[in-house]
Amino acid sequence: MAKPAAKGGITVVRGGNATSPLGFVAGAVYAGIKAPGKDKLDLGILASDGPASVAAMFTRNVVRGDAVVMSQLHGRGGIARAIIVNAGVSNVANGPRGWADAQEMCELAAAKVRARTNEILVGSTGVIGKPLPMEKIRAGVPRIVLTQAGGYDFARAIMTTDTRPKTMAVRFDAGGHRYTMGAVAKGVGMIHPDMATMFCFVTTDAEVHGPYLRRAFRAAVNDSLNMISVDGDTSTSDMAVLLANGAAGGPQIGENTPEATAFEAALRHVCTAMAKMLARDGEGAEKLIEVRIEGAMSHAEARAAARTVTASPLVKTAVHGNDPNWGRLLMAVGRSHARIDLRRARVWLGTTMVYSGEPLAFDERAASAHLRKSDVLLRVDLAVGRASATAWGCDLTPEYVHINSDYTT
Repeated sequence: MAKPAAKGGITVVRGGNATSPLGFVAGAVYAGIKAPGKDKLDLGILASDGPASVAAMFTRNVVRGDAVVMSQLHGRGGIARAIIVNAGVSNVANGPRGWADAQEMCELAAAKVRARTNEILVGSTGVIGKPLPMEKIRAGVPRIVLTQAGGYDFARAIMTTDTRPKTMAVRFDAGGHRYTMGAVAKGVGMIHPDMATMFCFVTTDAEVHGPYLRRAFRAAVNDSLNMISVDGDTSTSDMAVLLANGAAGGPQIGENTPEATAFEAALRHVCTAMAKMLARDGEGAEKLIEVRIEGAMSHAEARAAARTVTASPLVKTAVHGNDPNWGRLLMAVGRSHARIDLRRARVWLGTTMVYSGEPLAFDERAASAHLRKSDVLLRVDLAVGRASATAWGCDLTPEYVHINSDYTT
């Protein structure tokens, strides 16, 4: 069942996920990789019934897990059938064994979905420096039942410190055809993406030209999933993947086809929604922070300023404490090296303007009341140009320290 969304031409599928598009199946089991717990899952597969065009982006952290490197290699072929993911162990810094284990995971998934090994992508998330318990994975993969209804279980299986699964799907019309696009994501800590983000897997039953698919995905990710920050750390295992299998029929969508505009709008809608879900569920977070930078000299400077404000521990703690300390926003903007004209710049906390070329007298109670909300808007006009950017983050709470001070103990 679908309901109208805010943007025209796009409808949100109630309860939608990565298997909502035609031709996608998923499943998951508890293999014993994570500590036991009620209803836990830790090993899953998301698959297309047939070959799918693939676009993928990966972490630029120079310390990369073997799953990342393996998926980069396999993704270069332009076609993928499935993604196998485990949670609990990230398979990073494990020497030659790590590469062999990533390869075997692909082989196990390939046998499961009857595909070639190089058509499988692999993701591993969890603790760095521990080897994968391959005997448990070997026993777990045959127990995975792949169905169209398995998308929600897959979302649960890829979680680590997430408090809830993150899924969605939309339907969009393009050129007289109706298509569906779904998504699943995980990641609430070690989040400050650089050309990729945590795990985010997007699926669509549209047929899309490969080179165009990759360009459109990169543009959408750069303005959404690459604009969030929880704690300023970029993971060793981040990846974002888009699979397009063409199961809905219709003409191939490409750069200059009539369907491209609707496809890109749906893709940006999904990526932005997933980015906000990830930021909202940041480890220990109580509030979603949206930072809007306007009047920048260039898009690059607007992005840098927005991301720096979002990642600033001083901004994040001020929001957590409902403290209308607007000077921290200007500090963070300055640290980003984005150009700013302080004689004309303006700063808002919600709808309350607190600075306009000089400090303003403002209602501190009203500003503090805005910071108490679950959704907090911070806005800065740099007054030097016309470029803008938006980033998302969360407040920094004592619970974040608790989660990460005993993560492995």
